[in-house]
Amino acid sequence: MLIALHKPYGVLSQFTAEVPGQRTLAECGLPPRVYAAGRLDQDSEGLLLLTEEKDLVDLFLNPRHGHPRTYHAQVEGSPTAADLEPFSQGCLMISGGHRCLPCQARLLHPEPAHPPRVPPIRERKQIPTRWIELTLTEGKNRQVRRMTAAIGFPTLRLIRVAIGSFPLPDLAPGEWRELTRQERLEALQTRPPQASGKS
Repeated sequence: MLIALHKPYGVLSQFTAEVPGQRTLAECGLPPRVYAAGRLDQDSEGLLLLTEEKDLVDLFLNPRHGHPRTYHAQVEGSPTAADLEPFSQGCLMISGGHRCLPCQARLLHPEPAHPPRVPPIRERKQIPTRWIELTLTEGKNRQVRRMTAAIGFPTLRLIRVAIGSFPLPDLAPGEWRELTRQERLEALQTRPPQASGKS
């Protein structure tokens, strides 16, 4: 079984709270004995795959497989295509001194039609925001946020929109469904989905 969940903002990618009052996957009514094949930070949203098959977890998480994950990041400020160039070279993260592997990054035109976040992001009237898309094959802790901060554009909202060539289904936050055989093959692909929108 392989399940796609639209993980909401503010929910841990696990079934047990670390401190009292935390929201967890337990609120999503998932089948028993499944666990997340990867993770999204509590303040990130989007596609999370769950399974009871341990070999699938290795396929998704082991760096040697180079499994791509695609994100939409709403950042503070107005980066240009030139600002994103360090990502294709490997960008020094803001803490820990880790240099990321090269990744794909582009500006999104038009902006993606994601539903509003609950609660909404903080906005400053004098500072615009912009959406960018990044496709990574590694998954260091809070990597996308560290990468955008390292080039001067902090991430305000982060949504995982694809794993392999399988895109986030049309699910409301907190909803899930089991993948079909074809969707399962797409999720296991080591290529990202076809880009949508102009860069």
